[in-house]
Amino acid sequence: MKEFVVYTGLRLLLFAATFGIVVGVWTAVGDSANIFVAVIAAFVVSGLGSYFLLDRQREALARHVEARASRAAAAFEQRRAREDAESD
Repeated sequence: MKEFVVYTGLRLLLFAATFGIVVGVWTAVGDSANIFVAVIAAFVVSGLGSYFLLDRQREALARHVEARASRAAAAFEQRRAREDAESD
């Protein structure tokens, strides 16, 4: 669970920082920023940035999810084997 919170928090922080930069640059260059376009641009840029910058956190989250799925699959197989043994 910790890995999910860390990764999601960093993604949100990266998006907020990117949004601030996009709006700041847009306001400095032009008169006012179009918020909808700024959100889309920040979403794209932060998505690309997170692919490279948050690789370690994403891998930790993937390992955690994979381990949890393996434990759930093993528990399911154990219950199924016990049920098969009881029905024989």
